[in-house]
Amino acid sequence: MRRVQRVRRVLQLVVCVAIAVATVTFHAQTSSDPNKEQAERAARRIRALQAESDRLAVQSRTVFGELRKLEIDRALKQEELARVDRELVRVTVDRDTTAKRLEELEAIRIAGTPGVAERLVELSKRGRAGYVQLLLASNDVRAMGRMARGVAAVAELDRMRLETHRKNLAAEKAALDQLTKQRAEAAALQKDAARAKAAVDAAVNARNRMIDDLDRRRDLAAQYVGELQQAQSEIEKTVASAEGTARVVSLPIRPFRGDLPWPLQGDVVSRFGRAPAGRFGTSIVRNGIEVAGREGAEIRAVHEGTVAYAAPFTGFGTLVIVDHGDSAFTLYGHLADAVVTAGTNVSRGTVLGTLGQSPSGGAAAYFEVRIDGRPTDPLQWLRRSQK
Repeated sequence: MRRVQRVRRVLQLVVCVAIAVATVTFHAQTSSDPNKEQAERAARRIRALQAESDRLAVQSRTVFGELRKLEIDRALKQEELARVDRELVRVTVDRDTTAKRLEELEAIRIAGTPGVAERLVELSKRGRAGYVQLLLASNDVRAMGRMARGVAAVAELDRMRLETHRKNLAAEKAALDQLTKQRAEAAALQKDAARAKAAVDAAVNARNRMIDDLDRRRDLAAQYVGELQQAQSEIEKTVASAEGTARVVSLPIRPFRGDLPWPLQGDVVSRFGRAPAGRFGTSIVRNGIEVAGREGAEIRAVHEGTVAYAAPFTGFGTLVIVDHGDSAFTLYGHLADAVVTAGTNVSRGTVLGTLGQSPSGGAAAYFEVRIDGRPTDPLQWLRRSQK
C-alpha cells in the first residue's frame, strides 16, 4: 500500500514537472518567436491606424459642415459688400450733384439780383445808416419822398431776396452736410463689410486647408495600413516556410510615426531645428534631439533594422546608425560604448550601448531620425509618453 502511494506521488511529481516544463517551453517559444511578435505588433498598429482614419473621417465631415456654413456666410457678406458699394456710389453722386447745385444756385442768385452785390458792398462800408445817408444826399423834398419810397421798396426787395437766398443756401448746405455724413457712414460700412468678408474668406481658406490636411492624413494612414498588411503577409510566408526560424521580417518604420518608443527615458534638453547659440545673435541647426539620462544607462533601438554603423564618430562619441530600410535611419550618439556591430539585425528594444557624456557636458543621448536622407523632428516619431 505504501509502495503504491509512493509510486503515485512520484507520478504526480513527474506530471507536475512535465506540465511546468511544457508551460515554460510554450512561453519561451511564444515570447522568443520574433516573427509572431512582429505580426502582433503590426496588427496592433493597423487597428490604431484604422481607428485614427475613422476619427479623421468624422473630423473631416465636421469641418466640411463648418465649411458649408462659411460658404453661405461668405455669399451673404459678398452681397452685403456689393449693396454697401452701391449705396456709397449713390450717396457720392448725390453729394457731388448737391455741391454743384449749390455753386450754381449761388451764381444764379447773384446774377438774378443786379446791383445787390454792389449795394451790399456799399452798405457794408456804411453800416446800418447806409440807407439814411442815401436819403440825405438829395436836397429836393419831393425827390426825397420819392427816393424814400424807392429806397424802402429796394430795401424790402433786397431783404426778401437776401432772405430767400440765405434760406436756399442754408437748405442746400444742410443737404450737402447730410449727404457728406451719409457718405462717411457708407464708407465706414464699406470698410466693415470688406473686413468681414476678408475674415470669412480667411476662415474658408483655413477650412479648405484643414480638409486637405485631413484627407492627406487619411490617405497616409491607408498607405501605412497597406504597407503593414504586406509586411504581415511576408511574415506569414516566412513562418510557413522552412526558414521561418532563421529569417526575421522587418516592419517598415513609416507606419509607426508617433508610436516609436524612446531610446531612453529622460528630459529633452536639446530640441530639433534652429536654435540661438551664443550672445551675438548667431544660431545653429540641430538635426536631432538630446535626451538627458544617467551615465551608463542602456540605449535601445526604437525600431527593428540592421546596424549600418557602430564606432566612434567625432562630435558624437560612439555613434550607432540603424538602417530600417526604404531610406529610413535612426542615429544614436554620445554612447560610451556600443554592444552591437555593423551588420547586426536588431529588434525594437534591443540594447545598442550605454550612455556616455555629451560634448557640452553631462550625460545626454543624441537621437536623430532620417527619412529619405533628410532629418525630421524625432518628437513627431516618438510616443508622447515615454512609458
